[in-house]
Amino acid sequence: MAAPPAHALIATDLDGTLLRGDDTVSDRSLAALERVARAGARHLVVTGRPAPRVRPLLDALGCTGLAVCGQGAQVYDAGADRLLWSVRLDRELAETALGKIEAEVGQVYAAVDQDGVDGLTLIEPGYLMPHPTLPAVRVGRRDDLWCEPISKVLLRHHTLSDDELAAIARSAVGSLATVTMSGPGTVELQPCGVTKATGLALAADHLGIAAERALAFGDMPNDIPMFDWAGRGVAMANAHPELKAVADEVTQSNEDDGIAVVLERLFPTD
Repeated sequence: MAAPPAHALIATDLDGTLLRGDDTVSDRSLAALERVARAGARHLVVTGRPAPRVRPLLDALGCTGLAVCGQGAQVYDAGADRLLWSVRLDRELAETALGKIEAEVGQVYAAVDQDGVDGLTLIEPGYLMPHPTLPAVRVGRRDDLWCEPISKVLLRHHTLSDDELAAIARSAVGSLATVTMSGPGTVELQPCGVTKATGLALAADHLGIAAERALAFGDMPNDIPMFDWAGRGVAMANAHPELKAVADEVTQSNEDDGIAVVLERLFPTD
């Protein structure tokens, strides 16, 4: 009988990590993930995208198991098309947090991801989607963002960099919410204490896999908690310097099949 793989769980971020710039996964990366499956290890997508925005990608990957979505606020069962676990961001707290941030930096532009497997992404006037291919519904005024329960708020500022906005937001909101930066133009407010690590830990526990047997791939500061939790963290060549600083290894970029480079080494063919 073959020995179980040292890395029983492969956790991959999507944007800037597994996905190329055109939102596709290369044939080489798909083949590497097939190696993982043949070896008996599990692949989990761990992404900031909410479950409704991930469903088509999971279908393309052939994933019918669990996925961690919404920066860890959702554990989604792709086969059953249902959320096993979800945490909502209190809408009054979100409004208060926005007010505190705007008191420091002036006007910001906001969007929300609604909770649920069919939740919408709503954007207020002036907000530009960082991923123009993702569907969103424009509302007439900010108050319309709070019409249904939400999982997170997305923020943009017309002059501040993402790093600057994230730092000021963390100072301004305190314990009202968790502030993350997950990609260009993507600073987010999540329920306090919720990170990719909390969602990944729940999914791994459901699968009966310990943290030390997990291998995580990412590219942005929102992946730091996931790296802290997993036994090993691998940053992409295109990763943010903060993530590279805590990574165990830096691989090639998402455009150069960095995940496949590592998985081919760790899961060789017979």
